[in-house]
Amino acid sequence: MTSGTTEYGILVAVDGSSAAEAAIAWATREAILRQSPLTLLHAVAPVVVGWPVGQLYDEMPGWQKDSAEQVIEQARQIVARSAGASNPPEVHTELVYANAVPTLIEASKRAALVVVGSQGMGAIGRALLGSVSAALLHHAHCPVAVIHGDADQAPDANAPVLVGVDGSPASDAATALAFEEASRRGVDLVALHAWSDVGVFPILGMDWQDRESKGQEVLAATLAPYKERYPDVHVRESLVCDTPTKWLIKESDHAQLVVLGSHGRGGFAGMLLGSVSSAVAQSAKVPVIVVRQ
Repeated sequence: MTSGTTEYGILVAVDGSSAAEAAIAWATREAILRQSPLTLLHAVAPVVVGWPVGQLYDEMPGWQKDSAEQVIEQARQIVARSAGASNPPEVHTELVYANAVPTLIEASKRAALVVVGSQGMGAIGRALLGSVSAALLHHAHCPVAVIHGDADQAPDANAPVLVGVDGSPASDAATALAFEEASRRGVDLVALHAWSDVGVFPILGMDWQDRESKGQEVLAATLAPYKERYPDVHVRESLVCDTPTKWLIKESDHAQLVVLGSHGRGGFAGMLLGSVSSAVAQSAKVPVIVVRQ
């Protein structure tokens, strides 16, 4: 699922915002679970001067550097507080004088997971991800976790992991990660497949029983190899005839983590995970990991 090496371990974008604080807190707990190093990366956008027109400062001005160092120090304090009585992860920091989006996309080549805060949440159609998180969902080279909520509020440790299944390669990669996360946490895995992406309205000539049977086949084929690999994970299968986004968001209320593929097969029988993953990442209240193929 990752490209190149993973010397960054878990890479979290920090900028001093409350959304970033939540991302740091969750990334810290995830790093402890994975026994992974944690890298705090802060990108400072270059200052544009008026003359000559459009010229950038070659080096970070002192006032920006002072502010950036405060952001990094604040992030370190959140890591320490979030680790609590646990042994804190190995922490690295990186300060970059460049725009955040291309910097994080390039850095994702050397990370096992990129963690970002979400800027905004609400009903489908109204929710807007921040520009950084939205760009990473589309272009990162490793899985991306989008975090909502309070930095100090840990999710229910007994709640299951939820994964969306549609039989596509990206969905298979998400299923692999979801089993790994459920096993690591010692919780159940809920595997949801929506065998219609147009809702529950009847369509003339549609064989609903056949569609449902094929949906069961997709679930069975996708889950079988991972059930064998992770016998400790109890799997609860959920098959629904409705739009996948609606049910994934609904079921996320009872989960501690949602894992989705970045793109699905499309068409009537498949979950359109390109749009589904973005909508769920926008609207779910729990962390959402989106896995690229």
